[in-house]
Amino acid sequence: MSGAAAWADALQALALFAADPAALGGIALRAGAGPVRDSFLRRMRQSLPHGTPVRHLPLHIGDDRLLGGLDLPATLRAGKPVAQPGLLTEADGGVVVLAMAERVDAALAVRLRAALDDGVILLQRDGLSRVEPSRFGIVALDEGCEPEEHPPDALLDRLAFHLDLTRVSLRDMAEPPDRLATDTATIQPDHAIETLCHVAATLGIPSLRAPMLALRAARAAAAQAGRKDIAEADLTIAARLVLAPRARQIPAPPEAEDSPPPPPPEEPPADDPQPQPEQTQSDQTGPDQTLPDQPLSDVVLEAARAALPLDLLARLMQAESGRGQARSPGRAGQIQMSLKRGRPVGIRQGEPRNGARLHLLETLKAAAPWQALRQRADRFEVRREDFRIIRFRQRLGTTTVFAVDASGSAAMHRLAEAKGAVELLLADCYVRRDQVALIAFRGQDAALLLPPTGSLLRAKRSLAALPGGGATPLAAGIEAAGRLADSVRRAGRTPVIAVLTDARANVARLNGARDAGGAAAGRPAAEADALEAARAIGRSGIAALLVDTSPRPNPFAHRLAEAMRARYVPLPYAEAGALSRAVRAASAA
Repeated sequence: MSGAAAWADALQALALFAADPAALGGIALRAGAGPVRDSFLRRMRQSLPHGTPVRHLPLHIGDDRLLGGLDLPATLRAGKPVAQPGLLTEADGGVVVLAMAERVDAALAVRLRAALDDGVILLQRDGLSRVEPSRFGIVALDEGCEPEEHPPDALLDRLAFHLDLTRVSLRDMAEPPDRLATDTATIQPDHAIETLCHVAATLGIPSLRAPMLALRAARAAAAQAGRKDIAEADLTIAARLVLAPRARQIPAPPEAEDSPPPPPPEEPPADDPQPQPEQTQSDQTGPDQTLPDQPLSDVVLEAARAALPLDLLARLMQAESGRGQARSPGRAGQIQMSLKRGRPVGIRQGEPRNGARLHLLETLKAAAPWQALRQRADRFEVRREDFRIIRFRQRLGTTTVFAVDASGSAAMHRLAEAKGAVELLLADCYVRRDQVALIAFRGQDAALLLPPTGSLLRAKRSLAALPGGGATPLAAGIEAAGRLADSVRRAGRTPVIAVLTDARANVARLNGARDAGGAAAGRPAAEADALEAARAIGRSGIAALLVDTSPRPNPFAHRLAEAMRARYVPLPYAEAGALSRAVRAASAA
């Protein structure tokens, strides 16, 4: 789809959404900050009726501002609980603009989903019990740079229109022609529902909300055209704007009409003087009148097929390839709840002990509704059960532990590539304030060359001094990486293990396991020890990556990665940049 066509579809979806935001749920707008998105938001405000409330919802909004709560000054003046409306209640009948929707956490997504489904806000807190109306539509601004970065699926499922304006330029923003439906042939409601459900099933859409939202969009299109009933053109608009962006599979193209022509009617017997009425009727009917009309579902499906994204096949293949892979903790580290440091995410009842911080305002709100019962006219009484403390959420820093095979079997150019990969990744970690550790294994044991650090100078010095040669103590290298990663995790950081090896283990953990025949005779014992050490890392749940640096993919390296539950990357023709990208992919969120 061209940029001009995407902009025209966006304006048409905006016109339908402005007619009834709450009924259509909202718009998921994928676009970066710039004039294109600003122009779309400006047109949205102009399309809404005068006086329609528009509220901007920040990403880290508190529950008292989102849902409402106790108005403390008014409560103290009145001597009884006074409620303060929340942002969702203020947006009743209007639109909520959600910024950075791709970063919405699960708690906020649940609250928005409940408000969209119920149309009311149930407020039960701070001595209040109220039901406030809250019917609104959402404009979710998606600024994600990667395909996997998108708003929560539960929220996207409730938004009728999914628009992608990333390819729209200023040249494409000319005023499009009027594309309202003009077909006056009406369709029965049951037939329209059956058609939209058939198209949704053909496109592989699993949600039942999609055809329901498409039906509402078709009714809005009919109302804009001045009709009371849905027409065929209204269904094609709904399929193009609502169903096509949700497609999970590419529908098969229609089969060509290669059927042979019907045989001519049989001639009557010679002794039959009376002509057959069927023969007379067929002679009077033209060939075009005998062909059946194209089914309505095929017409609507063709409209949806024409609006499918050009890179839909690539997206589906990427989603299929990433299915079933374990999600790594990410470069930003795991999330941990804390009472001392981090980003404030809420409050809970508790006492300010052991470093916990008292939330004074929430404590006063908890005590205010009980002042009339405590009968202290000359003072404001706060009791222990009124204390509220702040809950924080912090991201643990990431430490990448490199275990590099420096044995003689690993070619010297592979070792140079591994050094380059560590240097490239360290430069990225320095920007993110992450840490890197380096372990080298060769000869009979593994050595820690670089403890966890963020110093670029120390890393370069350690890498420059890394020699090569000797046997391959693979088990010792994996065990050393596991021990260091475990100590990193106990210190409050997120470890990621990256093992770079050709997996040609020939040194067991116990020298007595090898006989006098040399390293070759000890290879089975060395491989068994390496598998046992890899299984220990797999059981620990530490994210890991195994880079196979052998000239050809080594089957034992693949077995080792499976035992470690690590991502396996065979790089027979690797370079430093490719190794760095592989390591960053293992720790990407």
